Amino acid sequence: AALYHRAFHPKSFISLDGADHLITNKKDAFYVAEVISSWVNRYVDIKKEKEEIKDTEGEQVLVYHETIVPFTNHIYTKTHHIYGDEPVAYGGDDLGLSPYELLNAAIGSCTVLTLKLYAQRKQWDLKEVFVYLNYSKKHAAELGLEVEEMGQLDHISKKIKLIGDLTEEQKIRLEEIASKCPVHKTVASKVYFDTELI
Repeated sequence: AALYHRAFHPKSFISLDGADHLITNKKDAFYVAEVISSWVNRYVDIKKEKEEIKDTEGEQVLVYHETIVPFTNHIYTKTHHIYGDEPVAYGGDDLGLSPYELLNAAIGSCTVLTLKLYAQRKQWDLKEVFVYLNYSKKHAAELGLEVEEMGQLDHISKKIKLIGDLTEEQKIRLEEIASKCPVHKTVASKVYFDTELI
């Protein structure tokens, strides 16, 4: 109360129920930081510097991790920056997508664009595409497969919802095309890796 009364205007008072004096709960701390940064933007002229994009050194993607933090990593392309992380349940801070969520996102992104371009070329009335993906491990019997591989297999389910004035034949064809997107085909085929220390 004393601090509030001594502070000059403009000023605001926000009560955060359940938080301790030092705001040791990480979710509370993030909330407080967001509230303060939003509030101060109205009163302080902050020159927003362009975010530093780390050099990918000629490669398509750079993933950078500083080991002092649990699992948060920085993913850079030549022009973009996003976060990768793990859920809180796995010890992460949930500041970005997990590795398998990123994999699903890549397949889903490629799928929707492939469907859009195919429908455009055919001049079909496709207005919206929803692709829901899930990665899991399953036994061959669960998938109805007769293979000799033991143990659980990698499995990605892809559910597609198409919005538009489409015939049943067009929907069936688009379902077939959904498996032909380049990233889907890459993940479904054998991939050769080349790893080296630099």
